[in-house]
Amino acid sequence: MEFIYDIISFNNTFWSYVLIVILIAAGLYFTFRTKFVQFRMAGEMVRLLGEGASSSKKGQGGVSSFGAFCISTASRVGTGNLAGVALAIATGGPGAVFWMWLIALIGSATAFIESTLAQIYKVKDKGGFRGGPAYYMEKGLNKRWMGVLFAVLITICYGLVFNSVQANTLSLALESAYGMDRFWVGVVVAALTGFVIFGGVHRIVKASEYLVPVMAGGYVLLALYIVVTNLSELPAVIGLIVRSAFGFEQVAGGGLGAAIMMGIKRGLFSNEAGMGSAPNAAAAADVTHPAKQGLVQALGVFVDTLLVCSATAFIVLFSSAYGAEDLTGIELVQAALANHIGGWAVSFIAIAVFLLAFSSLVGNYYYGETNIEFIKSSKTWLFLYRLAVVGMVLFGSVAKVAIVWDLADLFMAFMAITNLIAIVLLGRIAFDALKDYQEQKRQGRNPVFHLSHFQSLRNVECWGEPNEPDLK
Repeated sequence: MEFIYDIISFNNTFWSYVLIVILIAAGLYFTFRTKFVQFRMAGEMVRLLGEGASSSKKGQGGVSSFGAFCISTASRVGTGNLAGVALAIATGGPGAVFWMWLIALIGSATAFIESTLAQIYKVKDKGGFRGGPAYYMEKGLNKRWMGVLFAVLITICYGLVFNSVQANTLSLALESAYGMDRFWVGVVVAALTGFVIFGGVHRIVKASEYLVPVMAGGYVLLALYIVVTNLSELPAVIGLIVRSAFGFEQVAGGGLGAAIMMGIKRGLFSNEAGMGSAPNAAAAADVTHPAKQGLVQALGVFVDTLLVCSATAFIVLFSSAYGAEDLTGIELVQAALANHIGGWAVSFIAIAVFLLAFSSLVGNYYYGETNIEFIKSSKTWLFLYRLAVVGMVLFGSVAKVAIVWDLADLFMAFMAITNLIAIVLLGRIAFDALKDYQEQKRQGRNPVFHLSHFQSLRNVECWGEPNEPDLK
């Protein structure tokens, strides 16, 4: 086990000198080229989300815009919002929260680009749509090898490594709350995961779609209550976050680098902007214009980081548990919440983590399955993949915290770099789509994507000339 840890730990250098620079550079590039779309069109994002939630219309069998938003948000809002944020604070200090916010503000523009591209290059699938980075790499860049590479990376990253992270957090939460043996927790969760992914999935997934938003909403409301009851301390906590992000003592002590690295790592793990995961869900939406779903998915980054991750940060930093020795990850969140509202908080977090983690296990598995289908439709490979998922759930349940998070960071980095290269090369297509959307809005129209307006587009399957009226 120590050998594995030594091999993986080299990713600190990789993150320091490669991925952080690429992430920020790409985010700034997309921000300036879209003229700060994530800020100037924030109102339109909220309007489109409300429009999608209130409309039950389904065009060609795809899910609604709001439905696709919920799918990607269910994947985003998981243990990373709880354990990941606490781990960032414990390791990088309060300043990590600032860099988490910053990567979300910048990354929202990146999320718009990748989701818009996923919509443009989506394909028809069993009465609906599917797509994602592998598809726009093959169709937009004419590089199937790159699509296959990404498909392999996301399958390993989400189906295997990220699922070990979810299982790790889940087993730690149950051990802390009820003293359960982590191995037997892993056995039960692995068996339940196997039951779901090998059959009988629809009923359990449907239940998760109802339970997880309620639990996530309850968590945010609980955090809001804690902030309100500690309102007088809020300026001091925000000041602590900013000072820790830029303070001289952090620079002098080397803590500044740790704050930046941990904030961006955990921010990316949580909001997934630029990773290429959310576009798989965005492609499934049935909308009249690709930019619509791009804007909706950009909003998801704000919801994830500025709302849910901030909730965890304030819960931890308002408590006396912060700074306690040997507390990190989900155990720090449990201790902090218990400090605010009593011992029952430990059980509440354990239940919340179970629901969030198990839902993410299923969602992460399907990201992998979709990309295996892209590579080659094979029942044998699918069966082996399912066995590997179950095995990684058991491994994650008993492994050291550092090992599973380092594994996640390593594969997340390779996956993000592959996707970022593709969307930078294809970015002009998304810029043109945004420009077309804005021009139609200025004319008082409900934007509709006309393929004839984009003469250079090739290999686009789902965007023929629409017959729908485009007047509001």
